[in-house]
Amino acid sequence: MIRAWLGRAPFALQVGALILLTLVAAQVMMVAVVLIMQPPRPVFYPLSDIANRLRSGAPTGVTAAGGPAAADPGRLVRQTSAAFSPPSRYRPGHEETSRALAQLLNVADDRVQLFEAGPPFPFSMRRPGPGPGEGRGGDGPRRGRIDVGSRGGGPDGEGGGRFQRPVMGDFVAGLKQMDGSWVTVSSPPEGFPSAWQMRILAWLAGCLIVVAPAGYLFANRITAPLRAFAKAAEQLGRDPRAPLMPLKGPAEIGAAALAFNEMQARIGRYVEDRTAMVGAISHDLRTPLARMRYKLEAAPDGVKDSVLSDVDQMEAMITAVLAFIRDASALQDRRRLDLLSVLEVVSDDAAMMGGDVAIESGEPMTIEADGLALQRLFANLVSNALKYGGQARIRLTRGENEAVVEISDAGPGLASGELDRVFQPFYRAESARTLEGGVGLGLSAARSIARAHGGDLTLANGSPGLIATVRLPLPGA
Repeated sequence: MIRAWLGRAPFALQVGALILLTLVAAQVMMVAVVLIMQPPRPVFYPLSDIANRLRSGAPTGVTAAGGPAAADPGRLVRQTSAAFSPPSRYRPGHEETSRALAQLLNVADDRVQLFEAGPPFPFSMRRPGPGPGEGRGGDGPRRGRIDVGSRGGGPDGEGGGRFQRPVMGDFVAGLKQMDGSWVTVSSPPEGFPSAWQMRILAWLAGCLIVVAPAGYLFANRITAPLRAFAKAAEQLGRDPRAPLMPLKGPAEIGAAALAFNEMQARIGRYVEDRTAMVGAISHDLRTPLARMRYKLEAAPDGVKDSVLSDVDQMEAMITAVLAFIRDASALQDRRRLDLLSVLEVVSDDAAMMGGDVAIESGEPMTIEADGLALQRLFANLVSNALKYGGQARIRLTRGENEAVVEISDAGPGLASGELDRVFQPFYRAESARTLEGGVGLGLSAARSIARAHGGDLTLANGSPGLIATVRLPLPGA
């Protein structure tokens, strides 16, 4: 029941639900990243390591115990430059930390500068053990202090009671030399992507692999009615008598399908009414022509022969019109058939009448069509090729989602301006007027049959002769 309701829900509601579900899925993934993929602990640098690198450039390999994550002192970058200019994103370090670094180096405070990129560290650290003024007569060690270095010239120097702060994250420290130059030590640059960033990317990729199929299925369900609507419109263009579009899907599609079906019914009634009217007029013209033929029996021979010739031509035209209307309005079921078999039947019939007809190439190809209508189509083209070109050569090839039939002759062809005009009803090319028979409806009927099947018929000059090309869609195209 819920599934049926969702199928009939308006597009706006379905698209809104898809957007909401996408946002919820994104938020769930972000919460999962925060809860599961814990960020890396910040790296800290003990002042003793920084001081040793500034002093001699040789790492001691000593790091403090405790804290988030002690860095390898050997990775600190040491440089010598004429001036000290830290990056703009760095801020001055804590005064206590700068003074402690200067005391570790045994230099004046103004010769040491420290800049940090991370947040200020919230607590001081100290070396365990009594310092000046501490011990039995002092206040004892202060609680909550953690040692990360010493005060003296090395990690185990004297005077370890000086409180110090570790340097968190990126930093740059400078020591001014006696000649005015600066020796700087900075944190090593972190590569991109880092191991933690790689884990985040892998997690997001995994979530995308899981969520993408669900999103595709949901979006495919939303757009399925649109594809059905487009298929129905394409089917109407190929077969005006195609079944009506089912009234299902979202509310907008249901309203559009109803209007589409009404339009299809009105087009069908319009075509049928006009066809029936032309057929009735053509049929009724036979009666006055019959009376004219009867009255001409008493006319002089000269007048009789001249008028009877015109009457015969009018009757031939009426017969052709009735045949054209019959072919256009005949209700024949379309079924799957082998196009090559249809061409073989047409070729054999023309050959039995003495025509020079041959199928030069072709392979079995299944299409969905009215077999009798296609037989009349190709019989008309073969007949024209034999009449105006002396021979007919048939080639059947497979195009892109379509079957292509080419019928060529060895005649003079047509002028470029007449290649499309010959499809007009009752129009005959100059070369065709010299031959008896025909009123100019054959090619019109042939093109109507081809287009009624969703294809088309075109003419082109060959070398020599004329080439008639029929394109018919293959099933599923």
